[in-house]
Amino acid sequence: MTAAEPAERPCSDAGLLAPGRVGSPAETATGDQAFLQALLDAEAALTRAQASLGLVPAGAADAVTAAARAARFDVRALALRARDGGNPVIPLVAALGAAVGAEHASCVHRGATSQDIMDTATMLVAARTLDPVLADLARTERALAGLAREHRDTVMPGRTLTQHAVPTTFGLKAAGWRSLVLDARDRVRLVRDALPAQLGGAAGTLAAFVAYGARDTGALVEAYARELGLAAPVLPWHTLRTPVADLAGALAFTAGALGKTAADVLTLSRTEIRELSEGTGGGSSAMPHKANPVRATLVAAAARRAPQLAATLYASLSAEDERPAGAWHAEWEPLRDLLRLVGGAARDAAGLTGGLRVHPDAMRAHLGLTHGLIVSERLSAELAPVLGRAQAKELLTRAARRATEEDRPLVELLAEETGSQGLDLVGLTDPARYTGSAGALTDRALERR
Repeated sequence: MTAAEPAERPCSDAGLLAPGRVGSPAETATGDQAFLQALLDAEAALTRAQASLGLVPAGAADAVTAAARAARFDVRALALRARDGGNPVIPLVAALGAAVGAEHASCVHRGATSQDIMDTATMLVAARTLDPVLADLARTERALAGLAREHRDTVMPGRTLTQHAVPTTFGLKAAGWRSLVLDARDRVRLVRDALPAQLGGAAGTLAAFVAYGARDTGALVEAYARELGLAAPVLPWHTLRTPVADLAGALAFTAGALGKTAADVLTLSRTEIRELSEGTGGGSSAMPHKANPVRATLVAAAARRAPQLAATLYASLSAEDERPAGAWHAEWEPLRDLLRLVGGAARDAAGLTGGLRVHPDAMRAHLGLTHGLIVSERLSAELAPVLGRAQAKELLTRAARRATEEDRPLVELLAEETGSQGLDLVGLTDPARYTGSAGALTDRALERR
């Protein structure tokens, strides 16, 4: 470092290593500037709630609300000063009081504790992030519903433990993806509607608000929550972290639900399979011929990271005393990362499913890779009453070995061995005629709204 260079350089996270969330609504909603605004919104709402009950002058509420604009404050300076008290609320209250002016400075943060404002701001940030997540989940659901309808009867190999099992349909697979997305939507929506404000004072008794003249602290909490558009909690939840745990669970589930679709797309878009492909694949720095499944890759990456972040939030449930040291502080970064991950994954999942290309010809061709053995379950059921269970099993085992060794269709070998036995072997070995209730299951799944 030269003498002309500053000793303290601001650090900025531009998202260079986070292509999954960069440029997403979640990134904007969870940035430092957005979090600072949420802190200020919480402070201003508290003063307005107190003013509505006559606890502070109306002019104080107007002054604090007018001053509570993030652009007026240096977020980096606040971050550096936060080291002294362990959280950013302490320096922010001082800065906001100075911005409000001497006449009303004493009304800033009156009766509250730092965790009240920090928790409330976190819930505001979560709400502002989950709204676009829900919109992206709705886009994904609609795209998958369209795929399920269009490909209700598109037959493809079902795969279990990486191997061909029995035939299924792509419509049923897409309907299953959609079901998970709807499960995620329902969980996120439930959590979003229940996000609570936090107001408890120093030890969760609301004592300071009583000291400042509040006769009905319940009315104050309700007024505060109403100002913010959040739920009013029954109790202060400084060490009762159900809201954070519920949020963690919904977010981690959403990442995993979207990750299931991504995992299937990644498998089925392999060069040697290519039953699916992304509408706009990504390029390679070294191989011009490649069209990488980038959207699916980013969603899959989010699904891998989310559980560990949620684990930290669950671990913070065991918070000691009436306000904890460490447990509460440990939540801030992983929760923001989790919101960003899921917000980016929801954005990418909507793009992935909206542009997904299905290749029915490849699916149909792959049904024949095992020479008809993909319907051996059906043949076993049909031949057992004719030949007896033991003889049917022996016949199919022998025919299966020959089909592989001689590279011949199973139907030919069965005809040679059995003389058909009055069975429609061509029909019985047609994978398209052995999809069970796939169509009906798809229809049933699409009834869900």
